[in-house]
Amino acid sequence: MADQQALDEVVRFTSELIRIDTSNHGGGDCRERPAAEYAAEQLCGAGLEPILLERTEGRTNVVARIEGTDPAADALLVHGHLDVVPARAADWSVDPFSGEVRDGVVWGRGAVDMKNMDAMILAVVRAWARQGVRPRRDIVVAFTADEEDSAVDGSGFLADHHPELFEGCTEGVGESGAFTFHDGTGRQIYPVAAGERGTGWLRLTARGRAGHGSKVNKENAVTRLAAAVTRIGEHTWPLRLTPTVSAALTELAALYGIDSDLSDVDLLLDKLGPAARLVEATVRNSTNPTMLDAGYKLNVIPGEAVAFVDGRYLFGTEDEFRATLDELTGPDVDWEFQHREVALQAPLDSPTYARMRAAVEEFAPEGHVVPYCMSGGTDAKQFSRLGIAGYGFAPLRLPEGLDYQALFHGVDERVPVEALHFGVQVLDRFLRTA
Repeated sequence: MADQQALDEVVRFTSELIRIDTSNHGGGDCRERPAAEYAAEQLCGAGLEPILLERTEGRTNVVARIEGTDPAADALLVHGHLDVVPARAADWSVDPFSGEVRDGVVWGRGAVDMKNMDAMILAVVRAWARQGVRPRRDIVVAFTADEEDSAVDGSGFLADHHPELFEGCTEGVGESGAFTFHDGTGRQIYPVAAGERGTGWLRLTARGRAGHGSKVNKENAVTRLAAAVTRIGEHTWPLRLTPTVSAALTELAALYGIDSDLSDVDLLLDKLGPAARLVEATVRNSTNPTMLDAGYKLNVIPGEAVAFVDGRYLFGTEDEFRATLDELTGPDVDWEFQHREVALQAPLDSPTYARMRAAVEEFAPEGHVVPYCMSGGTDAKQFSRLGIAGYGFAPLRLPEGLDYQALFHGVDERVPVEALHFGVQVLDRFLRTA
């Protein structure tokens, strides 16, 4: 069991990591090194020998290995990222980088995404050092840079250039799973992620004939682009159920005592009520236009117009995704991946998934653990290049009314102290038996 010092440290580590501003503005504008040095210092205090690695100066990653008692067992990767999305202080009720602890809540950017999990990992590892605990299998701990952008300086760099550090790892656990979802009827659901949609961030380019804004122009690049963007934004993608999403729907239907007829998923989602939020974004691919760039003067028709689209696709549907984009963009607009990462799916019948479920149920016996697929992505995508199956498991017991998913990249991001205590206990229980 995690001791009192671990419970105290997870709060302190969360607060102190938040105070280290690791805002990732994209395009390489971030510096994770101070947070990486902080994490490495705590690992050294647990008797480990962390390695600090950089592809780009200041974009620092930390990796350490804990030896297990069974040398024949596969290793487990436990990872968290050190960067955060930016926060505009004027929008917040507290300084987003204060790490303020007030009324039993830790406030600040990264409180849920994901310096809380970083702190849990550090607290558990240090508790083991005090108690003389060794896990069954080797555990590789990794704190990464650049997850909030392309991961090229973080997990991508580690997977491509330092695969030896992850030797023997067959599975990994990271962010966004095992948190409390309140359905409004008193039920508490704990979704554990066993899949992610693929990332397909798109750049659309329309070309036409430049000219005077007062003249007839049938080759207007802006018009061509606008038509393509409208088709993409209004497109209804067909239902595509992966095994993870099918299992999620089946288990949720059983929980609510309703027919799990997967032949009419939209009707089933309606019957699930608020719990549908856990799966509704992952029964289809999606394409959401997000940025437009065209022209340089009001009375000049530009020869080129550009748009950007946030695309996501389910496991096994990338070919369909590409073909559909070819149709939607049409002959006058070209598209390419601005950033692409694979969709993931992890087995639900694995001993590791069963142990994650058991760890949550031990400390939240009133809860109902279900599988789910993340609508977005994590560092598990890059680590999958090494054959590592990724799960989302960053346990938190949250009070009703605190919308966990809205706090990701949101204003007034915060996490209750009790949620951190729960997380440390569950993570400790899981990793001891994993």
